[in-house]
Amino acid sequence: MVTIIASTNRPGSSTLKLAKYYQKRLAQKGLEANLLSLTELPDNLIKTDLYGKRSAEFEKIQQQITATEKFLFVIPEYNGSFPGVLKVFIDACSFPQSFYEKKVALVGLSSGKYGNIRGIDHFTGVCHYVHLNVMPLKIHISNINKEFDEKGDLIPEDTLRFTDEQMDKFIKF
Repeated sequence: MVTIIASTNRPGSSTLKLAKYYQKRLAQKGLEANLLSLTELPDNLIKTDLYGKRSAEFEKIQQQITATEKFLFVIPEYNGSFPGVLKVFIDACSFPQSFYEKKVALVGLSSGKYGNIRGIDHFTGVCHYVHLNVMPLKIHISNINKEFDEKGDLIPEDTLRFTDEQMDKFIKF
């Protein structure tokens, strides 16, 4: 199973829009992927699902994560790094069965000009710690609000070329 994770709980985010684009394009390339938006996390996650506890709401998410063999995280820039809710999500997932020795590709995005380079580097460290095998090609999309057409498709040629290359490598990874 493949799961794309839209790594913010912000409603109506560009992150979710980009994750849906990746899901659509991967399907066109023959790879079906599930989509998990962190907007789906239980509101009381911090009280109910950390430190060995497990709520019924999070159990369904945990089962999906455990069954996943390859992940694609779409990660927005928050204050020069990745969203805190993403770290809480990783901490809430069971260890080691959630991520240990599985594969992951990373996509960074930002409204600024660097495409969350620093946040992707920070999250790569977390991936290494939980023994996720990180695909070397990481994509950084800057000025995300200028990247989509009205249908939610990416439009700049260079962005299309780089994202397609990453998807092709992810399929083979």
